[in-house]
Amino acid sequence: MQTTAVELELARLIVETLNLEINAEEIEPEIPLFSGGLELDSIDLLEIALTISKNFGFKLRSDDADNERIFASLRALSAHIEQHRTK
Repeated sequence: MQTTAVELELARLIVETLNLEINAEEIEPEIPLFSGGLELDSIDLLEIALTISKNFGFKLRSDDADNERIFASLRALSAHIEQHRTK
């Protein structure tokens, strides 16, 4: 599946924010961001949430019951951003 422009923008923000040693273009949109995929952890999640807040104008809450779904993959996170962004 092709990566959309928004997914690629988000992948670049994630790579930059977390200083990952991969290119944003290498992040498959459907792989898990956490276990079994990019292997991100809860600290990474907080850093990504701050970056999203700064760049897209809305806050992600750590106590949101939907966080597992929202952060399931690059594609899921990108879709959530598209629905809620103010910038």
